[in-house]
Amino acid sequence: MSTNAENGLFPTEFWTATAGDLSQKRDHLQTPTPQDNAGDAAKIVIDPSDKHQDWIGAGAAITDAAASLIWKQSKEQRRKLLHELFDPKEGNFSTIRIPLGSCEPASQPYYTYDDVPFGEHDASLSKFSIGEGTPGAPDATKDLKYVVPVVQEILQINPAVKIMASPWSAPAWMKNTGELKMGGHFRFGEFTGNGYDDQKDTFESVYAQYFVHYLDAYKKLGIPIYAITIQNEPSNAAAWPAMIWKIPELAHFGYKYLRPALDKSYPDTKMYFWDGSLNVLNKPIADEITPEEANAFDGFAFHTYDGPYTNLFKGSRSFPKWQMAMTERRCMIEETPEDASHIMFGLIGNWLVRHGLSSIFLWNMALDERGLPNMVGSTGRRGVVTIDHTTGKVQRNLEYYMLRNFGQDVEPGSTVIGSSSYTQDGYTGGVGSVAFLAPNGDITAHLYNPSGEPLEAAVTVNGQPLTWQHVTVPAWGTVTLHKSFGTVNESAPREDEAFKLNPYPANLADDEAPGKGVNKDKK
Repeated sequence: MSTNAENGLFPTEFWTATAGDLSQKRDHLQTPTPQDNAGDAAKIVIDPSDKHQDWIGAGAAITDAAASLIWKQSKEQRRKLLHELFDPKEGNFSTIRIPLGSCEPASQPYYTYDDVPFGEHDASLSKFSIGEGTPGAPDATKDLKYVVPVVQEILQINPAVKIMASPWSAPAWMKNTGELKMGGHFRFGEFTGNGYDDQKDTFESVYAQYFVHYLDAYKKLGIPIYAITIQNEPSNAAAWPAMIWKIPELAHFGYKYLRPALDKSYPDTKMYFWDGSLNVLNKPIADEITPEEANAFDGFAFHTYDGPYTNLFKGSRSFPKWQMAMTERRCMIEETPEDASHIMFGLIGNWLVRHGLSSIFLWNMALDERGLPNMVGSTGRRGVVTIDHTTGKVQRNLEYYMLRNFGQDVEPGSTVIGSSSYTQDGYTGGVGSVAFLAPNGDITAHLYNPSGEPLEAAVTVNGQPLTWQHVTVPAWGTVTLHKSFGTVNESAPREDEAFKLNPYPANLADDEAPGKGVNKDKK
């Protein structure tokens, strides 16, 4: 940190570097001395007057699998890890996503909150339950076994963390297949119970109340839900809990049933549209959803496993008031530094934020050294951190450092502002950048190098005296800078603990980085 006023108008600066191969891990850099010219370096001009979208925050999913690994650590291990991730004085991760019912990966057999025998209905939701027992107790069930106690501890550390909840399937009795797995459709337009009131006796109205019951249950446990989506990956008929929705179906259900139900009890709860891959947007979403329906939603949630990534514009430009949320992406255990960097630093942390993204929710916060646990063998994946399932020891992956770049340096509530960039897509070209203006006037920027060689950049801030600060951005890596009028978070990541990775053979091998495999040429 520098407190020399000669470094510019900001008396305090904090710079770090992270290499794609993690040979540097948010290494503290000496604040670059201002110079009169940029020379041959890539000129990065930060412009606080060029204001874009609000920044909500970044984090990852607390799935049942991730929560089980965290909860099974010793109390001291868990305390250290959760503080490192969520404490505003350390990593300051500010968002989490949790499953509304079972998802995959999971450590428990699949469930919803109202499972009844095949052929039966529960129109009154009298059997609704998020679990039995004391949260975290060995005999606790469903959400109370792992997810709830971990989330409760997170909120004790940082009560401002925003939680998004997403279902993978409605209860099986609400579906045309009677099964949780392999997709199936909701029983649209059918009646359940005794009556013909469209707002009371349809499966749609009962399912809307299912969401309200969920919010009630979590509220009683001291867990406020910031936002929900209607369905995770609505186009995926997977071998785990899944359900198929078409875009007009999601729009109609959200507008006519779910938003009115939320408005009666939880009007502040945000509702995000879609929550699947961008490849579905082969035309502007306004062609399939009316303005009235769109107004029922607060934002658009999407995953980035498949492009074209520019399809984002077919949503954001159709309804510019929607906030954009990236709600799922992972890397594989044996991902190369190049590919992992292109996914995390490049596509998500740079390109998407530059083009409207307001929040990041990566996939599993934690998986073990094998890529487990899970119920169906969806192997090869890694979490933000890797936890040894026998010892509870922790290793930090590139995803961790991407999230820490945001959490430690970018205050939630900041505004994305203009800055120069030399990469058109986040994985080719020269130095890219994204910059933020905090409510107190602080400026933060992330510089990203999508190449395999170090690149030189020179940074200046529009409105300050024209001076340039030169820095080397490592291969496939980042440099972060935080210019402040006060103190900054100078904490360092904790040290990795030694244990051997033992990945199961990866499947679903088409889950590839931008510019590779199925994502080749998909801008």
